[in-house]
Amino acid sequence: MLTPPDPDGGTTGALLFCRAAPADVRPVAGLLRERLHLAPAGGQWSVLVPDGTPWTRAGEPVDRVLAGWATALAVGTSWPVLALWWDPDRSGYLLASGFRRGVGYVWLAGGTPVGEDEAMRTFAARLGLDPVLDVQALEPLTRADPDADARDRLRVLLAILGRAGLAAPMGLTPGASAAELRTAVRALPDAETVEWPGWREAVRAELAPHGGHPAARVLAAVQLAAGLPLTLFGLRRRSAAWTTAGVLLLGHGVLELVREARRPLD
Repeated sequence: MLTPPDPDGGTTGALLFCRAAPADVRPVAGLLRERLHLAPAGGQWSVLVPDGTPWTRAGEPVDRVLAGWATALAVGTSWPVLALWWDPDRSGYLLASGFRRGVGYVWLAGGTPVGEDEAMRTFAARLGLDPVLDVQALEPLTRADPDADARDRLRVLLAILGRAGLAAPMGLTPGASAAELRTAVRALPDAETVEWPGWREAVRAELAPHGGHPAARVLAAVQLAAGLPLTLFGLRRRSAAWTTAGVLLLGHGVLELVREARRPLD
């Protein structure tokens, strides 16, 4: 059983790395309906830091909340989302990309691996890492190491991803508390705060004119088909994160159909 975190998150923390520029991440992140801090994290990477500790308020473990957020951010976009999380008992990551099932790995607090080796290789493939050199660098993370705890494993993971252009800003370090992460990201010169703009602005942004795509209607149908069961799953589990992901999918699907219906025929 997980050790309950203190009201400010204690040794619980979370980071969301998006393989996209902040300008592309900003409108999607706002739809999560959470106050987040957004900053660049290397070439074509961005990082999102939760302003509060929603996993404490909702009574959910941090990994479940981050899985829902990463899924919600990744659906309907062309870029993947990497969620890093840690609490007093475990640490891990989850990579979400499009509609594919997320891939992740977990370590117990002392660093004991509890994931599958294949998950690490799938992770490398989805990020387009070198199938030989980078996979060889990742493999030690799946083996026992008495000198490396769970937070050390995440730090090594970030160092390896530096080859893919990811550079975590100063102070955004696995193992820091939620309060420390919040303070660090607020001190960054290029950081900004992202908040829920309200339904009117969200719908206006979705319906703004932009180039069409031949598969837009198909994508909308897929989003609707995936959003309904995901929303029901979240409601059954009383999971705010998964419910948000499902509602976001449904919203994207409906608005995409409306936008396509309004588009003039050629």
